[in-house]
Amino acid sequence: MAAIRYKNTKPEIVVRRLLCEMGVRYRLHRRDLPGKPDIVMPGRKLAIFVHGCFFHMHKCRYGQVVPATNAEFWQTKRSGNVERDKRNVRELRKLGWGVITLWECWTKSPDRVRKQLNRIVGLPTTTVEREFER
Repeated sequence: MAAIRYKNTKPEIVVRRLLCEMGVRYRLHRRDLPGKPDIVMPGRKLAIFVHGCFFHMHKCRYGQVVPATNAEFWQTKRSGNVERDKRNVRELRKLGWGVITLWECWTKSPDRVRKQLNRIVGLPTTTVEREFER
């Protein structure tokens, strides 16, 4: 577990690289915001989390893996991550921030992420939230 990073992960770097290519300015890991979002666009009041599928229990095949050893520990750990994520999103929205979650499995296809980021960049925050809730 000590080798698992929570900052500057490969999926996060993919998203950051795409944002740079698009000319979007952003900040990283703002500690003054709930959940320390991976990417923050202060001008748009938009927080982006890049979650690992396994650790945040995404509905893809990577997130549905059940570990063969110590399964109870991992179930508790992962469920706690999901609850914490929900709490952080609620708190950010109360503060007037838009929240977007991008998943690790999506970053395996940068074109898919690029299309989503293009939609984000050109739209106001409230519209962006509606687009991603679909």
